[in-house]
Amino acid sequence: MDVVEHFADRYSEAREKFLDAARDNAADLVEHHPHPGVGPAGEALATEVARFGPADAPNVLVIGSGTHGIEGFCGSGCQVALMRDEVVVRPPSGVAVLLVHAHNPHGFAWGRRVTEEGVDLNRNFIDFAQPLPANPGYGAIHGWLVPPRWAGPERDAAEAAIQAHIAEHGFAAWQQALTGGQHTHPDGLFFGGTAPTWSRRTLERILHDHVGHAKRVGFIDLHTGLGPTGYGEPIFPGGPDDPAHARARAWYGAAVTCPADGSSTSATVHGTLYEGFRRALPEAEITPIALEYGTVPIADMLLALRGDHWVHQYVDMTHPPCQELKARMRAAFYVETDAWKRAVVDRCVEVVGWALAALR
Repeated sequence: MDVVEHFADRYSEAREKFLDAARDNAADLVEHHPHPGVGPAGEALATEVARFGPADAPNVLVIGSGTHGIEGFCGSGCQVALMRDEVVVRPPSGVAVLLVHAHNPHGFAWGRRVTEEGVDLNRNFIDFAQPLPANPGYGAIHGWLVPPRWAGPERDAAEAAIQAHIAEHGFAAWQQALTGGQHTHPDGLFFGGTAPTWSRRTLERILHDHVGHAKRVGFIDLHTGLGPTGYGEPIFPGGPDDPAHARARAWYGAAVTCPADGSSTSATVHGTLYEGFRRALPEAEITPIALEYGTVPIADMLLALRGDHWVHQYVDMTHPPCQELKARMRAAFYVETDAWKRAVVDRCVEVVGWALAALR
């Protein structure tokens, strides 16, 4: 089968392909976590788990998709392809592979990055008993990001203000202020929330039930939106002095990047899934990466995100620009060409192979 066939046009199709692949390849476990909401056609939503290998394996590789909803189109296709790979469905002795499909099923189904709470899940894994992380840079730019009208003087003024800010502070500072995460503007971009989301609580339960016993854990979270088109950048989500950073480079090579040392296409982010893994699995040795696939230039991606927020804040889908803006949003996170799909699968199979070799 051509790997292109593993990808889907909509969430419900992706879910069906994932479950079919798990069944066809005799997964040792298939588990459903129903979401309380529904998709745009009234379809059921869920986060699903498929495990290959023993339940008590001391070494577990977790491969996740759909942390940022719409990015699940790529991640799901990769997961389905992996379930057609012999090394995944029959992992080495002492190793189990846990595939978690659609961390954020609401965003996946509705074509958004955020959860039903309007939260960026990869900014939500903080300790809410402590003071919330501050990002004063975001407050300075929030008013320009989603003007009440997407065309006309208000939008023109907002774009002029953004370009002046970038000219004064540099694009890297702009990207950090915008994307690093914020907890002060619920209607804003990259909002980390003020409490754990359904998706966070569900993933924590999955980790407790299926990974809590493990001694060594690899985690590959599949993402899209940053970097050269079709290239999968292995991003280490912690600091360069974290011992897991050295392990990640030993597993995946010198191509591993780190936002904290400026080598990555990503800004430094707080509240990541890695922080959730460390909190949920305090006794395990965890080696995480985000495998980030490039789609469109970053400026186009950020503009698409702003347009998506405008659609959901100010209008409904009958408004004339909405279909165009939603199409731009999809294109910013899912390149629907056969060449791109084959490239991302090839890279995923390669990276997963390295992880399994390190865990054996």
